[in-house]
Amino acid sequence: MTVFHADSFADHEQVVFISDDFVGLRAIIAIHSTRLGPALGGCRMYPYADEASALRDVLRLSRGMTFKAAAAGLDLGGGKAVILGDPRQSKTPELLRAMGVAVDRLGGRYITAEDMGTTVADFAWVRQNTRHVVGLPEALGGTGDPSPTTARGVYHGIVASVEHRLGRDLSGLTVAVQGLGNVGWNLCRLLAGAGARLVVADVNATLARKACAEFDARAVDPDAIYAVQSEVFAPCALGAVVNDRTLPQMKFRVIAGGANNQLAHDEHGQHLRAKDILYAPDFVINAGGLIRVASEHEGFDPVKVDSQVEGIGATLGRIFELARRTGTPTQSAAMQLVRERLGGIPGSAGSGNDNSAAVALLA
Repeated sequence: MTVFHADSFADHEQVVFISDDFVGLRAIIAIHSTRLGPALGGCRMYPYADEASALRDVLRLSRGMTFKAAAAGLDLGGGKAVILGDPRQSKTPELLRAMGVAVDRLGGRYITAEDMGTTVADFAWVRQNTRHVVGLPEALGGTGDPSPTTARGVYHGIVASVEHRLGRDLSGLTVAVQGLGNVGWNLCRLLAGAGARLVVADVNATLARKACAEFDARAVDPDAIYAVQSEVFAPCALGAVVNDRTLPQMKFRVIAGGANNQLAHDEHGQHLRAKDILYAPDFVINAGGLIRVASEHEGFDPVKVDSQVEGIGATLGRIFELARRTGTPTQSAAMQLVRERLGGIPGSAGSGNDNSAAVALLA
């Protein structure tokens, strides 16, 4: 396994491999960029098939965090951590404390938080060995679970996307939600409250049945979600769900969800444009949780957080307009803003050279 020649390596500043045999810890921390400030990103625990899969995930996720922070106007860089292991079987206080030691060794270059497979409560253990952690329980001075805030940002993004593409609100609209974790579940609640009809899919059949009962949703098998007849597809699980296998099945008008790295490859953004599917770039629409924990790092201001999260919809509207005017995929239009803020960071995706136009539209 190599790092510098890995497919997802994009001039990352630092990649750290962590091993602690005593507690069974195997982890990777990737810092993509600290150009705008310390790298902030969650710590994911997942039973990866192998080390190469874990490395690919942490490189892609950390790069996405750089873009997310830049697009959200935050003075933060992008980083991510992954722990190799099944969180239902291998997660212990000792392992989490050891992860805190690993984070602390980086001296504040990387700030960690909860992510898939970890919880806010877990980070009370991490916090014992490092102060470079956010998203803590309220009892420890934190703001609790950021997932509802992420979901709220995604909801505002869906509203803006539907208005732009369909010229209407969500009442009576069908939304296919993939993944019923903390973000997906809270998003379903908001969508149902707005009168949307829901189709849901999750690898956990019990969760899917619960969603059917609570939100009057219809459940489908996970592999069937891509061919569902619905106006909106909201991926809220793992990334790379827009790929060569799924694209031919998709008849959606809008793709807007909370998952990271939804495009398997950058060129899939162009494929979506060719199919006349409006794509809300994931690193823009799912920034609500980052906005919340960033505020915790700087001094929590709930009014400011709510305003910034609601503003995700307006930012997407401007990105859509820029993409229309320049004839580029929405992902490329969003990346114009990112490149401008970062001063042309290597490894950024997308195309187009109208950076000044992007900044004017997104300011």
